Amino acid sequence: MSIQALEFRGLPALRLALPEGDAVVVALHGAQVLSWTSGGAERLYLSPQALMDGHSAIRGGVPICFPQFNQRGLLPKHGFVRNLAWQPEKGREPAPNELALVLHDGDATRAVWPHAFRAELRVALKPRSLRMSFTVDNTGSAPWAFAAALHTYLRVDEIADVRLEGLQGANRWDAVRDDRHVEMAPALRFDSEFDSVYAAPAHGLRLVQPSGTLGITQSASCTETVVWNPGAQLSAKLADLPDDGYRHMLCVEAARIDEPVQLQGGAQWKCWQELSLA
Repeated sequence: MSIQALEFRGLPALRLALPEGDAVVVALHGAQVLSWTSGGAERLYLSPQALMDGHSAIRGGVPICFPQFNQRGLLPKHGFVRNLAWQPEKGREPAPNELALVLHDGDATRAVWPHAFRAELRVALKPRSLRMSFTVDNTGSAPWAFAAALHTYLRVDEIADVRLEGLQGANRWDAVRDDRHVEMAPALRFDSEFDSVYAAPAHGLRLVQPSGTLGITQSASCTETVVWNPGAQLSAKLADLPDDGYRHMLCVEAARIDEPVQLQGGAQWKCWQELSLA
């Protein structure tokens, strides 16, 4: 196991690698996972047109949404932590297969959100699996509320050949049609824009494609699973995504959005998402 500091498309980053060949790269900007290679292939989607300027949100990898999801509030879209520089954790030895980045409140955060906090992303790498754990501490005395998500962009060979299993029977809000219903399909398929928030199932999901199967699990603290693919029309409108980018990505996100977390002073909240090759 080795941890290496490097530049990844111009951004300072850390790379954790295993002797078996698995590796993960995490940018200091946003503590954003940018790459996970396992089984000899890249498993995350990072747009070749993503803005890697150290200020903007990065299209792809695993952005952290906090303390707001999407535009459900008065903060910038998906909150602000994905646009700030995090620091490697100091003072505590990580496990041999882990790396951790932290962010504390400061002038930049208090200018838009007047609360004291500590946020941590801990990435654990094992052969054929990746676990991302996001922890929030309320370091003040007053309670505050937040939403959060691990906005994971999975790389797929061809979206038309993909199916996502495990959401049958879950309550669904279809954001494209603004419709609420119970998901009846045993497997989701994607032939146009898809944007839905599901009540998270008790069991894991399976992303199935001809090249193999990926298992996706999340902590019970994430009460929703978000599934998103922009489709051809929206993909063509997004400046930081190629026109055909939708064909090679599917977002499957571990989220806590419908009922915000109420975090008391001195309390902690934690969530995780794990990706595993079958």
